[in-house]
Amino acid sequence: MKTDNQKTVIPLKKPLKGTIEVPADKSISHRAAMFGALTAGSISIGNFSSGADCKSTLSVLQQLGVEVEFLSDRNIVINNKSGFKETEKVLYAGNSGTTIRLMSGILAGTDFSSVITGDESLKKRPMARVINPLKLMGAIITAECDDTRAPIAIKGTKLSGIVHNSQIASAQVKSCILLAGLNAEGKTVIREPFRSRDHTERLLDYLGADIEVEDNKVKIRQSKLIPGPISIPGDISSAAFFIVAASIIPDSEIIIKNVGLNPTRTGIIDVMLEMGADITVLDQRSECGEEVGDIKVKYAGLKGITIGKEMVPRLIDELPVIAIAATQADGTTIVKEAEELRHKESDRIKTICLELKKLGADIEEAVDGFVISGKTQLRGNCVLETYHDHRIAMSAYVAALASLKPVRINEFQWVNISFPEFADVFESLQNQ
Repeated sequence: MKTDNQKTVIPLKKPLKGTIEVPADKSISHRAAMFGALTAGSISIGNFSSGADCKSTLSVLQQLGVEVEFLSDRNIVINNKSGFKETEKVLYAGNSGTTIRLMSGILAGTDFSSVITGDESLKKRPMARVINPLKLMGAIITAECDDTRAPIAIKGTKLSGIVHNSQIASAQVKSCILLAGLNAEGKTVIREPFRSRDHTERLLDYLGADIEVEDNKVKIRQSKLIPGPISIPGDISSAAFFIVAASIIPDSEIIIKNVGLNPTRTGIIDVMLEMGADITVLDQRSECGEEVGDIKVKYAGLKGITIGKEMVPRLIDELPVIAIAATQADGTTIVKEAEELRHKESDRIKTICLELKKLGADIEEAVDGFVISGKTQLRGNCVLETYHDHRIAMSAYVAALASLKPVRINEFQWVNISFPEFADVFESLQNQ
């Protein structure tokens, strides 16, 4: 069935060539805005993400009385000199899990009450993972469905530090607790089974927080943040779609400029190199505590590999597009111990398996991942669904480029969550 927002993708008959930039890192953009609002002055943020999720964070902050000044489309100033103010309106986080979970940690330590919710997709995502540790810190907080789903009602109160041994490696859970700990009496300690992305720790340290990091353990004490300018690199999760596409489209060669290369996020590069990809990092440097560089990618023959628990936290968002790469790799690719994929914007294990099977891929769903046998010529000539999930939409687009016949993608507008210019940037690489 055709929808008003259906995208038809024509398979590529020529290589991808050229130099591009991808949108600002979503994870850092969220944090830069929130942490900026926690400082005592104004803070300038360069290259802020234009994605809908990050706009949701700005909207929530504005509802709480934070001033947001747009110097240009991607350069903003955050000013919260007067502090957060109570609002009678329900705070709306849209589709953004980062917004609702991190803001819960901030709101728990305020001196007023608030309610935060999101769209229908966000209301289905698990919230107990942040609510339970916040309650241990003394937070007064309730949610729908036995405290597992939004909307979340929070009565701000004084918090106390805790020692929390997280059962999952989740940057959102860790960041929520750290933000609560920033305003809590005593010391807050978080241990993870594996180290999740550490943008929060790096940015808090850059802004003067009393924070210590030791392997998979983070400690924070009550701190006042000091304003400092923030420059945000390109999002490696957005770059991942171009890395995979250039690796599987014959004779392609591209450069992606100014991409964040935080070691907790470069699992996509490590996995693709293990699969045989031709990837080179150029002009690596450090900006605002984050590694940044240019990524050069050439077409290469790929082989299947096994991706397990230790690697999963470093590429959790990239696994759907890695599945596309696996269909074009010789041998078997196994993704296991990635059950967290079922708790994203969609159940990404189920959705990627359903959609790739439509294209003729040899993929089997497992409880905690999937198994793909390659190399397979994707057929095309079908309609793919996106499930309100931007990464499924973009992965479908990459798969369509490598197919024999055109592919139609329903509700392709979900790419706007993180990458509104996605299709345009791909088309620019076909015209050089």
